[in-house]
Amino acid sequence: MLELRSLPTDCAKRRQESVCSACGARAFSVCSSLDSSDLAGLDAIAERVTLKAGEALIREGDPAVHLFNITSGSVRIYKLLPDGRRQITGFLFAGDFVGLATGQDYAFSGEAIEDATLCRFRKADYRALIRERPLLEEALLDRATHELAAAQNQMLLLGRKTAQERIASFLLDLPTRDPLRPSTEDQVRLPMTRSEIADYLGLTIETVSRVLTKLKTTGVIRLLSLNELRIEQPDRLRDIAEGEV
Repeated sequence: MLELRSLPTDCAKRRQESVCSACGARAFSVCSSLDSSDLAGLDAIAERVTLKAGEALIREGDPAVHLFNITSGSVRIYKLLPDGRRQITGFLFAGDFVGLATGQDYAFSGEAIEDATLCRFRKADYRALIRERPLLEEALLDRATHELAAAQNQMLLLGRKTAQERIASFLLDLPTRDPLRPSTEDQVRLPMTRSEIADYLGLTIETVSRVLTKLKTTGVIRLLSLNELRIEQPDRLRDIAEGEV
């Protein structure tokens, strides 16, 4: 795992005001449930770190000493199969946690898709804080429930849907995942590569490219750039995602 760079810090009071209180991701994170006193306690155990695109955050099998809260950018979570193939299990954005539900070792790897900033917490310190802050514990339980629902949806996506249905569902869901950078209506930002989309949806890169081209030629979507598209026919895309086309 590459060394994570700590961001400059000042005295505790200044850190609270300039980092936690002014954090753009706070409204989308578990931190939103905390008052100023609880926020100061969280800030006191946080270490700010940065990642460049492609840098490792955690590696599968390493001791799960830390957990992380993403404050900007995006991260891919994945597992390597015995034959060397990669299965991406999630794309995480501002407000999402990494390593919240791990045991003694990380059960997956995480890497930055693009430049990212995170708050890093020692797991022992975080658990001690939770015991003292009921609102934080409740917020984490809500987050865990949300992650379980997302995992169930991913199982349905991979197990029952066709390639076209998977990609349509992915395009409809993605804009809701990155609240720090909301796009205009029916516009989808794709920070990940076609290969990463394929590894997330259990498809080949050729299939992803073929389905996107079909959606483009039929007027369902319009490709604005390699990393951005517009949904021209949202109702039709929803019908495709639900298997009604």
